[in-house]
Amino acid sequence: MSIFSVRWRPAAVLLTALTLATGATAVPAAHAGHTRPQLERLDRGLVATTTSEGVFLSWRLLGPEATGHSSRGLTGANFAVYRDGRRIATVTDSTNYRDPDGTQTSRYRVTSLVNGRERERSPEVSPWTGGHRDLPLRKPADGVTPAGEAYTYAANDLSVGDVDGDGQYEYVVVWNPSNAKDVSQVGYTGKVFVDTYEADGTLLHRLDLGVNIRAGAHYTQFLVYDFDGDGRSETMLKTAPGTKVIRYDRSGRVTSERYITMPKADRRAGYSHQDDYRVSRTDYYEHLVDLFLQWHQQPEVKSGQWPASLEAAFGIPVKYSYPLSRADATALVDYFMDVYAPGRSARNQLRAFEGFILSGPEYLSVFRGSDGKELETIRYEPGRADDGLRWGDYAMSRIEPGNRVDRFLAGVAYLDGTHPSAVFARGYYTRTTLAAYGWNGRKITKRWAVDSGWTPMTNPFNDSPHGRDGTDPQYGSITTQGFHSLSAADVDLDGRQEIVYGSATIDDDGSVLYSSKDVLPPGSASPGAVAKLGHGDAMHVTDIDPQRPGQEIFTVHEGATSAPYGYALRDARTGQVIYGEYSGRDTGRGMVGDIVPEEPGLETWATRLRTADGDALGTAIPGTNQSIRWAADMTTQIVDGAGTVTPTVKDWRRGTLLTATGTLTNNGTKGNPSLVADVLGDWREELLVRTADSSAIRIYLSTELTDRKLYTLMHDPQYRVEVARQNTAYNQPSYTSFYLGSDIDWAKVPLSR
Repeated sequence: MSIFSVRWRPAAVLLTALTLATGATAVPAAHAGHTRPQLERLDRGLVATTTSEGVFLSWRLLGPEATGHSSRGLTGANFAVYRDGRRIATVTDSTNYRDPDGTQTSRYRVTSLVNGRERERSPEVSPWTGGHRDLPLRKPADGVTPAGEAYTYAANDLSVGDVDGDGQYEYVVVWNPSNAKDVSQVGYTGKVFVDTYEADGTLLHRLDLGVNIRAGAHYTQFLVYDFDGDGRSETMLKTAPGTKVIRYDRSGRVTSERYITMPKADRRAGYSHQDDYRVSRTDYYEHLVDLFLQWHQQPEVKSGQWPASLEAAFGIPVKYSYPLSRADATALVDYFMDVYAPGRSARNQLRAFEGFILSGPEYLSVFRGSDGKELETIRYEPGRADDGLRWGDYAMSRIEPGNRVDRFLAGVAYLDGTHPSAVFARGYYTRTTLAAYGWNGRKITKRWAVDSGWTPMTNPFNDSPHGRDGTDPQYGSITTQGFHSLSAADVDLDGRQEIVYGSATIDDDGSVLYSSKDVLPPGSASPGAVAKLGHGDAMHVTDIDPQRPGQEIFTVHEGATSAPYGYALRDARTGQVIYGEYSGRDTGRGMVGDIVPEEPGLETWATRLRTADGDALGTAIPGTNQSIRWAADMTTQIVDGAGTVTPTVKDWRRGTLLTATGTLTNNGTKGNPSLVADVLGDWREELLVRTADSSAIRIYLSTELTDRKLYTLMHDPQYRVEVARQNTAYNQPSYTSFYLGSDIDWAKVPLSR
C-alpha cells in the first residue's frame, strides 16, 4: 500500500488533491420553483410480528404527512394504535410500537391523527411469527443446454412496484439458471424468467426472456417503476426474439402465452420468434471465417487505421493475398485459434467458445405490471454492431468475444425533476453508451442518447483500448469511467437528477457534467501523468459528509498501477477528489455507512476505515457485500454471508443482530440479498432473501423499538430510484438524497410540502 493519500480539510479553501474534472461548472442555487417528482401513493404499510417481548408494530409515515422538524424527528401526523378494535396507544415520536399484551391472534390497525382528530385508518393486520414471513414462489422447470448440460433455477434479484394502484407493493422476482455466467465466461446458459407476485404469493405473470437473452448479472437489468404517473408500475427491460409473456389465473393455471411484437422491418427481413442466435463451437468457427473473409472491407482497414492484412495483425509474415479465399481464411482462423490466441494467454481456448449471442435483433420492451401485457417494443439502442471486435474484446491478452460489448446497466432518473425516465446503457470499459426514455402510457419516447464513439485501436488483435477517449468530440471522455452499476442523484442542486456513471457524471440534459481525472503518484505506471480515475466495482452516492455542502461519491477502482486511486471520495457536483489512496492493485469492493457513531458523518472503507473527512481509523473493516439500515439509532449494519453461508445482519460494535436461518444470498461471492429496501413499516430497511430451496422469498423486519420519526424512505426521490436500480449488475445499496446517520440534522431532511 502506497502512502500517497490526499484529503480535504474543512478549514482549507482548496482541495489538496490536484483533480481535473472535465466539464465541471459552478454550482447554481437550488431551483425554488421546480415541480416535485411523481412518487407512489402508498398505504400505511402496517406490519406486526410476534417477539419475545410481545407484538411489535411498524408502519409508514408518508412523505406528504411530514410538515416540520423536531429534535428527534419529523412532525406532522401522529398515530392511534388499535388492538382488536380497542385503542391501546397514541404514538407521537415514531412509527412503531411494542404491545406487551399482544398475542399471535391479535388484530391491529393504526389511524393517523392530525390536530388530535383521527383521519386515515389502515386495514387490520395479524402478526407474523418471529420477525419474518415468506412470500411463496413458483420455481421454473429444470432444463438442459444444447451441449447436454442440466441446470436448475434459483430466485435471484427482485424489485418492487405497486402494479395495481392499491398502495401496496407487488414483488418482481428474477429466476436465474444454475449455469448463469459472467459475461466473460464461456458456455450456454438456461433462460431467464421474470415473475410478478402479489404479496400473498399469487403469481400474476411471467416473462420468459427466451433463448436469445443470456443469463448472468451483466445481461438482464430490469426496471420496475410507475413511469407514466398513473399510479401503477410498469416493467421495462431488454428483450429479444423468443421473449414471451405467460399469464396465470388465481388458481395458478396458464391463461395465455404471447410473444412480444417484433418491429415490422424485422418481420419483413425474416426474423421469427423461433430463431436461436446462440453460437455453437462450429458456429463461432464459421463466424470467424466470415469475418476474416471480409477483412479487406473493414472501414478501419480501408482507412489505414488497422493492419491491411491479418498476418500483420498477428505479427507474422504476410502469406496470403486479399481478398482471402475461403481456404486461406480457414487457415488463418486455425492459426488464430490454435497458435496466436493461446500464445497471448493460456486461458484463450477459442475452440471451446459457445453459448454467446453475437447477432440478432435486440429490443427494449415495456410491460403492464398488473397483467404483463406488452405495451410497446422498440429497438434497443445502441445495437452491438459486432461481436466485440471494435469494443476491444480481441485486443487484450485475454481474448473474450462478446464481453465488453454486452455489458448492460439500467436505472431510473427524474431528469426533468418531475417525471421518471428509464436509462439503459451499454458499455463502460471502452465505448460507452446511454439512452434515456420516457413512457407516457402509449409510447416510448427517447429523451437523449450518449455515445462516446469507438476507442481508437491501431490493431484490434493487439492493443490496449482501456483508458483512451472515444472518438466523439462531446462524449469521448467518458470511456473506461463506468462501473458495474450507476446512480441517479441531483448533484448540482437544480431540482433535476443526474446520472452518476462511475467516474463520470451525465447531466440531466444528456451532456457531460464532468469526467474525473487525477495525477498518477510515485510508484504508479506513469508518475506525474494525468489519468482517468477509471472503472471500478462499487459506488455509493449520498451525503456522506454533512459538514460539506452537497453530496459525495465514494468509489473503488480496479485500474491498479494505471489508476490514481484504489479508492476515492469525490465531490458529487464537481467530481473532484476530496480524499483517496493509491493502492497499485485492483481494489475490488468498498462501502460507506455510519458504523462509528461518535464520528460525524458516514465512515468509508475499502482497504482501510476512514471518517467522512478522511481521518484513518485503522485497517480492520466491516464487510462490503451489502449494507442495511436495521438499527433503531440510524447507524448502518452489514449483510454478511456469500455462497452457501447463512446470511446475517451484523453491527460493527454489537455483533450479529440477525441470523437468517434457512436462506441464502445471491451471485456467488457478491453475497447480495434479493433486495434491501424500505418496503414495509417504518423507515428501517427490510431484508429480502431467498429460502435455500427457492420456494419463497423470506422478508425480515427489524424489531428494535426506535424513537426516531422519519417518512418512508420510498418517498425520497433519490432513494426510490436507487431501489429501482439496485438489481443492476453488481447490486449496490440504495441511498437517500439527504444525510441519514445517527447524528442526523432533522432540520435538513427535505419535506415534500
